[in-house]
Amino acid sequence: MGLRLIPREEAFFDLFNAQAANVVEGARLLKDFLENYTDVDQKRMLIERTESNGDEITHKIIEKLNTTFITPIDREDIHALASALDDILDFINASAQRMHLYGVKSVTEDAISLACVIFRAAEETENLTNNMKNLKNLKNMKACWIEVNRLENEGDKISRQAIATLFRNESNPIEVIKWKEIYEHLEMAIDKCEDAANIVEAVVLKHA
Repeated sequence: MGLRLIPREEAFFDLFNAQAANVVEGARLLKDFLENYTDVDQKRMLIERTESNGDEITHKIIEKLNTTFITPIDREDIHALASALDDILDFINASAQRMHLYGVKSVTEDAISLACVIFRAAEETENLTNNMKNLKNLKNMKACWIEVNRLENEGDKISRQAIATLFRNESNPIEVIKWKEIYEHLEMAIDKCEDAANIVEAVVLKHA
């Protein structure tokens, strides 16, 4: 076994795992927020706090990236994955904040369905980051990124149907504007899960 003269900084994987777990928590809170639409202000503040925690973790990753000479994976991949995970939380938080700011009184079944897809995609994303360091479960990792892709397609279908129903059945243009934006933000959270999964897939294919 060769001697590694210049050690690589392995803490990036721990930070990715922490961020992915934080994403799952944000997705869980969003799902509960929409499924049990009570105590709206308190629940959206919990989601906002999770997003702030994510910002702190992202800052730590970027700070470590700027001070580490040899990284375990390519620098651009570290930056891209950190950004994608952070973006998931941003769109989760933005969705909840808009529900509050727009004074939404009741939640649609389509919004709940999208939140459930976000949660499932976040769980699969966490499974991927947890396996990045050792790359021991390549078959399982492949199944995860395929599932995230399937969930992204499912989210697209739900969002398209929801917006079509909105334009067909809602006569109040203000409500159309509100809900179209909320649906689009929920869908973007799923899209960002797929972005993260694609980055992990690219890393695995480079290093496996």
